[in-house]
Amino acid sequence: MNQTNSIVVDGNLVKDPVFVEPKTGFKVCRLSVAVNRWYKDENGNSVDKVSFFEAEAYGNSAEFCNKYAKKGSPIRLVGRLQQDRWTNKEGKTDSKVYIVAEHIELLKRPETNEVKAEKPSELPEEPAKEQVPVEEAAVF
Repeated sequence: MNQTNSIVVDGNLVKDPVFVEPKTGFKVCRLSVAVNRWYKDENGNSVDKVSFFEAEAYGNSAEFCNKYAKKGSPIRLVGRLQQDRWTNKEGKTDSKVYIVAEHIELLKRPETNEVKAEKPSELPEEPAKEQVPVEEAAVF
């Protein structure tokens, strides 16, 4: 039985997505997202704390991000956390935790209230997409 592993992150892209196709037919888009959190400290001063998260999208989601997401885009990622582990050159174990984005939305920009694209199926220039199995990591 799978245990629960889910995450929702709303933030802004720190840089343009990086799209790669490491082997034919396998598409990956790497994203860097900044998430702001505001709170008041014990003295009543406003504090702005920024956290940075790395994420990856696969398949149709990767193509969507590559085509429509740009540095500064407000974005919502829904997915799961993934940990990769490996042995480095010194023989020590290293690891990296990142978000595997299974659902992606480009959000409204607060200053303009415009929506560039919320979901690929709502984009007029895109043809209707076929239902893609989750195993191929394309849930919009």
